[in-house]
Amino acid sequence: MNDGARPIEVLLVEDDPGDVLLTTEAFEHNKVANKLHVVNDGEQAMAFLRREGEYEGAPRPDLVLLDLNLPRKDGREVLSEVKADEDLRSIPIVVLTTSEADEDILRSYHLHANAYVTKPVDFEQFVSVVRRIDDFFVTVVKLPR
Repeated sequence: MNDGARPIEVLLVEDDPGDVLLTTEAFEHNKVANKLHVVNDGEQAMAFLRREGEYEGAPRPDLVLLDLNLPRKDGREVLSEVKADEDLRSIPIVVLTTSEADEDILRSYHLHANAYVTKPVDFEQFVSVVRRIDDFFVTVVKLPR
């Protein structure tokens, strides 16, 4: 368990500015001490995770919140690449998306997503979902360091 020694580094991969704002506000609303980093497409996500280019000094995320429908490289491709990369595959990935399609859920788990969460549109419900993700991955789950 995270004993409060340090906040976890969370990478949010999301192209919708409204959802980025909602997630940021949810973190602030819940006084989540985790550090939230945001990239807007799948190519930026891979550059961040591999610490390439402008992300050379980026921290290694302890958790990735990944939207599926992204420009340039979609979330399914990101998930596939991360889980195929020996250096990155241990990073937990929570798919956080609007899609409730069975094929997206099945494919995400087939690609080794650690969890699949459908984004609520209501702010209070969204805050609750973010809090639950935080509670689970920070309080319950032992994350790799």
